[in-house]
Amino acid sequence: MTTPDHAAPATAPAAATNRPLNREDYKTLGLSALGGTLEFYDFVVFVFFANVIGQLFFPAEMPEWMRQLQTLGIFAAGYLARPIGGILIAHFGDILGRKKMFTLSVFLMAVPTLVIGLLPTYASIGIAAPILLLLMRVLQGAAIGGEMPGAWVFVAEHAPEKRYGFAIGALTSGITGGIFLGSIIGVWLNSSYSKSEISDWAWRIPFILGGVFGLVSVYLRRFLHETPIFQELQARKAADRELPIKTILRDHREASVIVALMTWILSTAVVVVVVLMTPGYLQKVFHIVAADALKANAVATVTLTIGCVFWGWLSDKFGTKLAMILGWGGMAVTAYMFYLNLPGTNASLICTYATVGFFVGSISLLPVVGVRAFPPEVRFTGLSFSYNMAYAVFGGLTPIIISVWQQADVMAPAHYVAAMGVLGVVMAFWPLACKGWQAKKA
Repeated sequence: MTTPDHAAPATAPAAATNRPLNREDYKTLGLSALGGTLEFYDFVVFVFFANVIGQLFFPAEMPEWMRQLQTLGIFAAGYLARPIGGILIAHFGDILGRKKMFTLSVFLMAVPTLVIGLLPTYASIGIAAPILLLLMRVLQGAAIGGEMPGAWVFVAEHAPEKRYGFAIGALTSGITGGIFLGSIIGVWLNSSYSKSEISDWAWRIPFILGGVFGLVSVYLRRFLHETPIFQELQARKAADRELPIKTILRDHREASVIVALMTWILSTAVVVVVVLMTPGYLQKVFHIVAADALKANAVATVTLTIGCVFWGWLSDKFGTKLAMILGWGGMAVTAYMFYLNLPGTNASLICTYATVGFFVGSISLLPVVGVRAFPPEVRFTGLSFSYNMAYAVFGGLTPIIISVWQQADVMAPAHYVAAMGVLGVVMAFWPLACKGWQAKKA
């Protein structure tokens, strides 16, 4: 097995027992995944209505390209706020408790989402409209920065040892499900209402729904319990040490590098393959009609969600090292299979896109490795700091790199994704990546 030694209970990322998941575990996992689904839905739904928002929140006389640029700038502000929010939320998560910050992150996402759905437009309040919109996106970004690492740590510290990978994989699948939910709502709205109705009022529906359901999720998280590991830390006063970020920067640089590199793989897989770039790439480069591109993208998102669970389960069954080799090696191979087959037929497009989407599900191995890489006293901060800083850099640079490279080689996305897959395979042989913090200390 590649799981860490569990001789000292407080240092184990999961409950030190071989028992199967029980009813309480499933409740914890379900409520955690639900909150993550709704939170990511709230964050990405902005993308699906960016054009409408640009028309409503900026002056009508502004050139279209400028309006689009301003809207994308407000969207990007959410990403820029991720590291700050993630580090602050994680800092208090290591000091005050996982559950409190876990609940706060959903609240910080739900309220701004609801407010966006109720905001007056530029025609009503002028320049205050885009300023308020920007403020809401910054709050959303801060929330999302704390949600994902917080959810991973919370579930990992509750799950039984031999179900650790499965639990984290299932949680990650719930989070990616939020992306799928956002796309489904977008399709439904555009199918049910005319362009004028959407522009007049219907664009508010997904934001109001997301805000309301997010607040319901905040309420439901009241029924979760603090993790056993943090409770033990509190009993030993181990959480009242020096600033967690100071400890991370001094003592856990190797673990931070591992998580940062794996975040590079994750951001590439999600940004390039599934969410942001490929639907537009299919339409622009290979002239595939939008409906077919989006349909294939939706199927790939489903297989990604399934893959997250599978690769987490595989790490429990056969070890993290083998899961990393097969998952990320498969991502490299199927990326070429997908891109070299373009444009193909509708059937082949869906089939190859779904296949690479399944292997992209190996992104769930990031939290499987990342939670184990840090000791519990600074686990939340270490994972959040490394993940959010790397995502801010690589998530922002990847689309630029691909766009420039693509001018010289239309296969640039395939090369880039495959390179990240190879990096993942190489990292499988990094001892700390597969054995965790305790094994390193042994």
